Amino acid sequence: MEQDGEQLSARPALESEGLRFLHVTVGSLLAAYGWYLVLGCILLVAAFQKLSARLRASGQRQPARRQLLWVPPEDVVRRQEALAAARLKMQEEFNAQAERHKEKLRQIEEEKRRRKIEMWDSMQEGKSYRGQAKPQGESPGPSPSSLNKRPADRKKPLRGGGYNALSGEGGGACAWRPGRRGPSAGG
Repeated sequence: MEQDGEQLSARPALESEGLRFLHVTVGSLLAAYGWYLVLGCILLVAAFQKLSARLRASGQRQPARRQLLWVPPEDVVRRQEALAAARLKMQEEFNAQAERHKEKLRQIEEEKRRRKIEMWDSMQEGKSYRGQAKPQGESPGPSPSSLNKRPADRKKPLRGGGYNALSGEGGGACAWRPGRRGPSAGG
């Protein structure tokens, strides 16, 4: 029993020594970082509460989302048919506009061809074709060819043909000259 008694007496000494060590370490940690630990615990509790509130709110929204995402197949088919009908209608309108445009171009070409034939006939008869071939929509006025002519008394250019603005050749009072060499005048 002695051995058992020695073991019993040694055990509390080891336990008390461990408790003292634990008391010293925890005490020194709390003394050095106590406020930081308290603040960290408060932040953890606040973050946990906020996160749990968000999870609860998203869990409540999930059925609503699923309900919004689910659309009856008949509605999908109806939408697709309406979209196809709208596209077909737009295509028909576009085709009609294209036909009207082609007809308009055909009429313009026919009018040009008719004018050319009239001009040719009047030239064959020896008449002036300019007065005869005017389209009905134009008003009498100066002809475009007379507007494009230059007046005969146009002045000659001021500078000669050999003028080069970059080199200063060709005369003129605005020739470039290099700056003077030497030190700056500031001081």
